Amino acid sequence: MSDTLKKLTPNQELQQKRETAFLGGGQERIDAQHLRGKLTARERLAILLDRGSFREIDQFVSHRSSDFGLENQKALGDGVVTGWGMIDGRLVYVYAQDFTFLGGSLGEAQAEKFCKLYDLALKNGAPIIGLNDSGGARIQEGVSSLAGYGNIFLQNTLASGVVPQICAILGPCAGGAVYSPALTDFVFMVHKTAYMFVTGPEVVRVVTHEKITSEDLGGATVHGEISGYVTSLLPLNPIPFI
Repeated sequence: MSDTLKKLTPNQELQQKRETAFLGGGQERIDAQHLRGKLTARERLAILLDRGSFREIDQFVSHRSSDFGLENQKALGDGVVTGWGMIDGRLVYVYAQDFTFLGGSLGEAQAEKFCKLYDLALKNGAPIIGLNDSGGARIQEGVSSLAGYGNIFLQNTLASGVVPQICAILGPCAGGAVYSPALTDFVFMVHKTAYMFVTGPEVVRVVTHEKITSEDLGGATVHGEISGYVTSLLPLNPIPFI
């Protein structure tokens, strides 16, 4: 523990950690998210839920990996905000992936947060709402990341027909980040901002030599009109930052 932390009272240290967790991947990446016309995970939850109703769980969780330099890349919350709150006075369990930290990619610790949230929702019989904005598996964590997705897919199937599962795709999502929404009951996408595909245009170009845009490969129109994957399209109109 640093000399600075030794001088802090427990309450001060707790508040400092909360402030750090609220920054996610850092102010620079938050600004970059805003420049793309997108909100952060916490801003999205603040708009979705009744004011003051959100109760976060596992706010200080971070990954345990030390491979490929990940020991030097950590953020409290590990790329997803989870918890419960109210919508029009009704209980819902929610998660919002934080693109500001490693592109919202999923690792072992983040998967454990997802599974814990699902356990709580099933125990209390409340809907689960996901705000997805993730590049998929965190490749630095390898098999641990893929195993985490396996556990999440199991939770999706166990919850099917028991509690409603709703997903909103709010950014570029690939791989496991779209397999899981495919197992839910309702999927919404933001037009011209959200994309869903197993692998992106660059991988398609390298493997098949076909040039295709993100919009044509997995945009909201494709999934709304051709694949039938999406329940409804959300307009591009930006929501004022809170």
